[in-house]
Amino acid sequence: MKPLAPAVRELAVLEGGPAHGLRVHVTDRPPVVQITRPCELEGASGATGLRAEALYVYRRDLGGHGEPLRYGFDGASP
Repeated sequence: MKPLAPAVRELAVLEGGPAHGLRVHVTDRPPVVQITRPCELEGASGATGLRAEALYVYRRDLGGHGEPLRYGFDGASP
């Protein structure tokens, strides 16, 4: 069996949306990056362990060929 190639780690920049300008490292050029932000819960007494998070989706710009990779905000997702 042939050994797996090592994962390639690259710098990516998020454009638009709430995480605009954030720089992250990604592995193997994923087509989508998801960012979450915690939301405050009210009236959750007795509901221990619950949490809510806002989900933001960024899709890779397929036109870019070098580093940093670029991911644009997808306001229509999830």
